[in-house]
Amino acid sequence: MKVLVAVKRVIDFNVKVRVKSDETGVETANVKMSMNPFDEIAVEEGIRLKEAGSATELIAVSIGAKSSQETIRTALAMGADRGIHVECDQDLQPLAVAKCLKAVVDKENPDLVILGKQAIDDDSSQTGQMLSALLNWSQGTFASNLEIKDSTINVTREVDGGLETLALTLPSVITTDLRLNEPRYASLPNIMKAKKKPIDVMTPDDLGVDINPRLEILKVTPPASREAGIIVADVAELVEKLRNEAKVIA
Repeated sequence: MKVLVAVKRVIDFNVKVRVKSDETGVETANVKMSMNPFDEIAVEEGIRLKEAGSATELIAVSIGAKSSQETIRTALAMGADRGIHVECDQDLQPLAVAKCLKAVVDKENPDLVILGKQAIDDDSSQTGQMLSALLNWSQGTFASNLEIKDSTINVTREVDGGLETLALTLPSVITTDLRLNEPRYASLPNIMKAKKKPIDVMTPDDLGVDINPRLEILKVTPPASREAGIIVADVAELVEKLRNEAKVIA
């Protein structure tokens, strides 16, 4: 079974994000970047499928600027076999990413595509679902456990009432939740080996994909500063303020 994993280069989750002075977006210059945490989980799950003998090849795919190859190298150091880089300098919206991934899937013919459930930069949580629709494949979103049996994959996911298990027929698109696994660290020998693993480079034009944006971002602003809290003397004062100032009770 061939597995394809999508990885995205985002601002590191430890970095405090700042809005640009012209309010056109967030500042990325001289900012630490890393692989999207949910995508790390996707890569780890692909590696575990290989180790269990369920998968024979793991391919890491990233769509973005040339620097995205660093993210692919990280996936290769973790255990992916080879990489594919769809080079594009402009910011892509989820539909454009899904179309690029569909074109890659059409070329590679994998049996399973694994993505993080969302990217921490835009929090769209749309690409996996859009890719599934474009491919007309079964999908299991927000997966917290995977079990593959022959041509069927059982996906356990958290829902409001508890846990839900879906039995999907391969090929499928899976998006990963935090509880699926704990990603491994790449060892130094594997980091050195990753430098020699192949990365195929192509462009959206090579894939015949239209990446023109469907949405226009007018302005990006930071959230308003929170007001300081106050200490009330007793319950009566609390009720009075909730009723007359906050107006959250009648």
